[in-house]
Amino acid sequence: MTILKKNINIILTLLFVSGLASGGIFVKLSELGPINTGFYRILFSVPILYIALFFFSKNEKLLTLKEKLTIILAGSFLAGDLILWNISFHYTTVANANLLANMVPFIIVPVSYFFFREKISTRFFFSLLVTLVGVFILIEGKENAISGNAYGNVLAFITSIFYATFLLIVYKVRSKASALQIMYYSSFGALPILFIAALSNEGISYPRNTSELLPLLGLAIFSQILGQGGLSYILGKISANIASVLVLTQPVISAIFSYFIFREILSTMEMVGVFIVLLGIFLIKKK
Repeated sequence: MTILKKNINIILTLLFVSGLASGGIFVKLSELGPINTGFYRILFSVPILYIALFFFSKNEKLLTLKEKLTIILAGSFLAGDLILWNISFHYTTVANANLLANMVPFIIVPVSYFFFREKISTRFFFSLLVTLVGVFILIEGKENAISGNAYGNVLAFITSIFYATFLLIVYKVRSKASALQIMYYSSFGALPILFIAALSNEGISYPRNTSELLPLLGLAIFSQILGQGGLSYILGKISANIASVLVLTQPVISAIFSYFIFREILSTMEMVGVFIVLLGIFLIKKK
């Protein structure tokens, strides 16, 4: 029975990772601008999160005003993450954008050393070297490369800095706030930033028909709720080592999605780069 339960959790984790991996697909399918798309991703998820909190409120700890404001502040960096990440999909492949955005550990570890005095192991420097080699091969391995490819890759990497900052701020309250509370309250920090950014860069757009609405609902339900929310929940159910390996399948799953939907094909050099980057990230996560 224990083995069956363990396997179910692994299957659920892969399902949630697939939800996260679908994010780039829905962004590219969206007929709205990338920033507007990010705005509706968060906006449409708020009512769902509110209903979930209403039903599970008995199991949630009450947060202080300071804790709520901290999570809301973190949400502003989540907005920056979504803005840059969504734009990157218009310049690079879905696989590359997902991969480079997942370099969060290489931001968190050094910052944790300076602010929280957490030790940096020699494995970190080795993992960083391996990953940098992979990133170089990945960027240089694009067949028929254009300047926009490099621009998209840079945006995807900067995305990881914003998301790492989001996680570092949440770090202060993660022992008191549930994943559901963090997702809900961070939305109120992300929405104003996304709205202002959309207004100043693209103008506010509205989904006018089903073809414009469906990708936005897909982002909210599959990527935001099922993907990010589900993964936050399940990480407490399986070991950190297993989770770190399963999360690394996100760029692979996104590459499979993008191949069948957009016919995005990775060159041999890009595939080698992806493998080396995944290896580097795995080494830093491995306990």
